[in-house]
Amino acid sequence: MRWCLRIEYDGHGYVGWQRQKTGSSIQQSIEEAILKFCGEKVRVFGAGRTDAGVHALRQAAHFDLNRDTKAETVRDALNAHLRPQSISILSAHVVSCRFNARFSASERSYIYNILNRRPPPALDAGRVWHLPKWLDADAMDKAAQVLVGEHDFTTFRAAMCQAKSPVKTLTALSVDRVE
Repeated sequence: MRWCLRIEYDGHGYVGWQRQKTGSSIQQSIEEAILKFCGEKVRVFGAGRTDAGVHALRQAAHFDLNRDTKAETVRDALNAHLRPQSISILSAHVVSCRFNARFSASERSYIYNILNRRPPPALDAGRVWHLPKWLDADAMDKAAQVLVGEHDFTTFRAAMCQAKSPVKTLTALSVDRVE
């Protein structure tokens, strides 16, 4: 059975999504939780690879499991084995064997938070980019609209990039000031 997970995590203390030779990764932690849950050694494939320190709200991932079980059992068992790590399995459900978390993804969303005030963050330290000098959010939003649309990102591709095309569509971009 192929399972799709929706995952939330705080990336502090991790080397990113993908397994690395040094340091703990999100992928490694979930694979170890699956092994503890059912004794099967599996590979978990994510919809994307986050860098060190990056968080996720609903990242998709998939893996294949021989064990027949309920979705709630998979979710709850993985969460039990992931404690006290800052990784939470929000949902688990069976998908078609043709589903691939990375290549079946139709869109991705990103949120970047800038704390724009003189005092430094206390509660959001490590979760926001602190800029004490005033930013004009309206001007930034207006300028950002130039990026909306279809663009060729060939210049930004890695040499071994596996994407089918460098052409991507940015459907929306907004800069909002939240008081």
